[in-house]
Amino acid sequence: MKLKTRKSVRKRIKITGTKKIRIRAGGQDHFNARESGKVTINKRRDKILSKSNANHIKRTIPYL
Repeated sequence: MKLKTRKSVRKRIKITGTKKIRIRAGGQDHFNARESGKVTINKRRDKILSKSNANHIKRTIPYL
């Protein structure tokens, strides 16, 4: 039986050339005026998932 890819997860991540998982930082949509500029700038950057979280995500996407 074929394994199905979780489309909701697939749309939220990018796979780098070295098979690391890149995600968008959360909490960017609204209520950002109260935060410092440093926090706002850091939210604009993509994040690399830790190994333990990446292994969990890789199970939901069988065909990288």
